[in-house]
Amino acid sequence: MDWLAGLLRKVGSSRIKLLFDIYHVQIMHGDVIRRIEQHKDVIAHIHTAGNPGRHELDENQEIQYMPIMKKLVQVGYKGFVGHEFIPTRNAREGLRQAIQACDA
Repeated sequence: MDWLAGLLRKVGSSRIKLLFDIYHVQIMHGDVIRRIEQHKDVIAHIHTAGNPGRHELDENQEIQYMPIMKKLVQVGYKGFVGHEFIPTRNAREGLRQAIQACDA
């Protein structure tokens, strides 16, 4: 994450930015909120999914999305948030819950 963000800054083009996949950042690095703050200048798109299992954003996973979304608002993120979890139950209800969890 840090290496790639540094590379993007060196390239210095507004045409190449980072897809910040919260699920992968949590698994590979942790400190999701701190990394959003550090790399806000190169983030262009956000993906969500629950951890463990890449499932719904519910009480069965460890990532707390409300504080993460509040940080994105605080740093001025204006892009899209894509929910790419793998449903384990009614997909529409899972999406409704994801939207609610991310509505900072």
